[in-house]
Amino acid sequence: MKKIVAALLFSVLISCHDKEVLLSQANETVVADVKDHSPIYFFFKTEEKDTLVDVNRNNSISSTNWLFNIDKRLPLRKVILEIKKLQSKKASSMHKSETSENYFAYTDTVKKTMAFLPFTKIHYKLEKPDFNIVYFHLDRNDLVHYNELVFSKNQLQEFVDKLPMHSRIYFSFDKGMSFGKYIEYKFFIKKLEIKQKGVSINKKREYIY
Repeated sequence: MKKIVAALLFSVLISCHDKEVLLSQANETVVADVKDHSPIYFFFKTEEKDTLVDVNRNNSISSTNWLFNIDKRLPLRKVILEIKKLQSKKASSMHKSETSENYFAYTDTVKKTMAFLPFTKIHYKLEKPDFNIVYFHLDRNDLVHYNELVFSKNQLQEFVDKLPMHSRIYFSFDKGMSFGKYIEYKFFIKKLEIKQKGVSINKKREYIY
């Protein structure tokens, strides 16, 4: 599969039964290889003016690691709805393995190979966070919403640096953004530096609204 992706360079098309998935991209590799896996494909499909998620889950063996090959053009909310269904299916399976993981497949544009981003422990909530939670809302236009403020994502580090001690940060995402933009944000957040004592990012819960 890596050779296929490398040969296709930036088009990043993966064929599956005459269908194609246009993968998200990043300039680094988090996980280079996953053994004992089942691929799951999220295809981009349009019907009249509506965008649909066509999920091929036939190979989702609960005892294996799952590789989610998701078309980057798909709307985030629709993708997350399907992911939650699959997460529940795996969690309730009598054949599940306690060591199996879930990964988003993407392309490393530097190495020109397929790479994987783990998300097993993330709990997605399709709602706005409670008023008492410190969170940054990331929209589809590279803008960040914090309380009543709106600013460029490039200013986020500055705002994080000014948070009071013992702040627990959460992130929410615009439900209408593309899945590719979501992955872009994931790598952006990954590069944030937590300098203030007692400040941390909750990486196990994300809000989509």
